[in-house]
Amino acid sequence: MQKNESDRSVADLNKAIKIDESQIQNHLGEMVRSTVEQTLNNMLDAEADQLCNAKRYERTSERVNSRAGHYKRNLHTRSGEVKVKMPKLRRAKFESAIIERYRRREASVEEALMEMYLAGVSVRRVEDITEALWGMRVSAGTVSDLNQKMYERIDEWRNRRIEGEYPYVYLDGICLKRSWGGEVRNVSVLVAIGVGKDGYRDILGVVEGGKEDRDGWSGFLRSLKQRGLKGVQLVVSDKCLGLVESLGEFFPDARWQRCTVHFYRNVFSVVPRGKMQEVSAMLKAIHAQEDLAEAKKKAHAVADKLDGMKLRRAAQRVREGAQETLSYYHFPRKHWRQIRTNNPLERIMREIRRRSRVVGCFPDGNSALMLAAARLRHIAGTKWGTRRYMNMDRLREMQNEAIAEAI
Repeated sequence: MQKNESDRSVADLNKAIKIDESQIQNHLGEMVRSTVEQTLNNMLDAEADQLCNAKRYERTSERVNSRAGHYKRNLHTRSGEVKVKMPKLRRAKFESAIIERYRRREASVEEALMEMYLAGVSVRRVEDITEALWGMRVSAGTVSDLNQKMYERIDEWRNRRIEGEYPYVYLDGICLKRSWGGEVRNVSVLVAIGVGKDGYRDILGVVEGGKEDRDGWSGFLRSLKQRGLKGVQLVVSDKCLGLVESLGEFFPDARWQRCTVHFYRNVFSVVPRGKMQEVSAMLKAIHAQEDLAEAKKKAHAVADKLDGMKLRRAAQRVREGAQETLSYYHFPRKHWRQIRTNNPLERIMREIRRRSRVVGCFPDGNSALMLAAARLRHIAGTKWGTRRYMNMDRLREMQNEAIAEAI
């Protein structure tokens, strides 16, 4: 009897105490969001204090700037949308490292959305993923608008004005698949990167080339020159069809360096597998010489030796193509390793190939171009583009020495 009464008391107590789990989750979410908001605003204030070299309202002789209020902006985080108070300074523009990190993350999210869209992911699935990334659900209309805005931003980035001079330029193309009238066809995406006079690398251009022929390369090089590319002294690339002829038309003063790795592969294609290792050592010896004259002598010796090994086709390719791989000898020795191959561009082209495998076949050429450009735009904002790649002082010294000798 007592047990039944006890059970009824517990049941009555459970009815009286009802836990609304959704309200608790909302309350906890709001607590987290407000904590994130307060933390971000405190960090922004601390950054402003550091830039002013004084706290707000503090009067010291070390102060270098002063506050001018603030403005509000919304920021999407994993904890939801927060309102941050961006400080304003009187004598300089306030630029926050926190917001810059957010912008880089936002660019990565945009790229992910584009890849999902191009890969055929359903809008409903995109909504789920954006909720996981941003902490808020994005509608189908918003996803469509965002993709259109991304296309516009990427086009603006692709067609921006090229400022400064780029002594070294690397060119390459990649073939992707697209559907065309019910058939699968190739579409070429042409890419150019450059090393500026400051020693930093930049993505100079990316276009849809149709085919990697003379018309495609001519159109690409014309657009680069019209956008302001100048100061080109060396162009590094594979021996693409029509590329060399186009270079002479648009950059006649620039030397052309054939990628040594591609040259080796071209020779290996007519060498038996059993002799490939020996031939590889012979070819590498050409590019291990101390100067241009010795490299030419070595190339002739290698061709003669290949003839003696009954590898006449390989010998012919060395005689015809070795000279095209020696242009880097006209530039500073410390730059030789970076400018005798197309590896600096090949690495990021592999990244495009890796991302494009997810899509398989693109609906059109523009979709292929947008995905490639989105990836390149992302790479340009990483350490790849913000880390000095070469010390260009030696190139300037070599040029000054040449001018002095000419005088």
